[in-house]
Amino acid sequence: MRVRRIRTAALLAVTATLASGLLASPASATPLPCPVTDAMISAANYWVVNGTELAANTWQNGSFYTGNLAVVLATGQSNHRTLPWADANGYAILSDPSHPFAPDTQAVGEAYLDLHVYFHPEPENLVPLRNNVLAEIGTGKTTYWGQAEAINRSMPSFARLGVLDSDNTILASMQKLFHYTEKVDGGGLFNETVGLWRHDSGSFTFSSQANGEAFAGLAKVLAALPSTDPRRVEYLRVFRKMAGTIRLTQRPDGFWNTDLLNPLDSPGPESAGTSLLTYGLAWGVSAGVLDARTYEPAATKAWQALTSKALLPSGFLGYVQNPAARPFSPPAKATDTAAYGVGGFLQAGRWIAALTPACQAP
Repeated sequence: MRVRRIRTAALLAVTATLASGLLASPASATPLPCPVTDAMISAANYWVVNGTELAANTWQNGSFYTGNLAVVLATGQSNHRTLPWADANGYAILSDPSHPFAPDTQAVGEAYLDLHVYFHPEPENLVPLRNNVLAEIGTGKTTYWGQAEAINRSMPSFARLGVLDSDNTILASMQKLFHYTEKVDGGGLFNETVGLWRHDSGSFTFSSQANGEAFAGLAKVLAALPSTDPRRVEYLRVFRKMAGTIRLTQRPDGFWNTDLLNPLDSPGPESAGTSLLTYGLAWGVSAGVLDARTYEPAATKAWQALTSKALLPSGFLGYVQNPAARPFSPPAKATDTAAYGVGGFLQAGRWIAALTPACQAP
């Protein structure tokens, strides 16, 4: 099944008017009978009105604006905020001299790439991202991805640029960076025994946030690479191994705990990690790389938990862990939200819609 896509004329109409302000369906249009995309639109529109620091090109906004474009890809509707954000920032990558090529600064690359590939293919818009990636490769270092989150914040941009540019150097460098993170850093951040990632070499817990980013990031890389790419084999192996553990650690209510293996550590629902884990499961089933009978129930159960408990009728998404926290922090509360959590929710919705019969084009 395919997620509902914008027809060519509608796509041109949407992309030609990307400016500021909210957009509802045209008065003459028939509302799309899809509860999944209704929830997505509600959450996105709430955040662009009530969210904080929407102008910055930070990793949190990279997540939100990627999700904001997922709404457009799934529904054909736009709140007209992503293009002005990217234009105002000049499609730039933040510079942090104390942490050059930090994955957090590259996290906006995914939104830039989506704008370029799906809506506004002006080559100059990818120049800052491409120059940043090539400069990183030019250092010859493979130690930049010192956290599991890098697999979502940096790796998809490497994969997509490498394929877009037909540049094997980018893809080969991506594999070296991944190998260091997976197998070398602190003895390897990926634990083969449990099938989960530690946040970094100093961590001994397996958080839903870190694993959600690793799982979603691998999904995005697998989606970008051609089936013949030899590097894909290892990414798919890790993705499937993670999926098995993720399914088994899901809470009875559909969420995942902040600490996947310790329900007593910061107990209670957590939306950010749950959203990204949902993304990976839903994409995997939709793409045919995960067994639907085994994994689709977990994905749809998680979405139901998110939309029935975390998402309010207003569009506010709660139970989002403090982005600077680790599993030793207080539990996420119903009133806790953040841009990266909303972005993950929107990204997950795109692939849940792909699995939902009511959301398919007639």
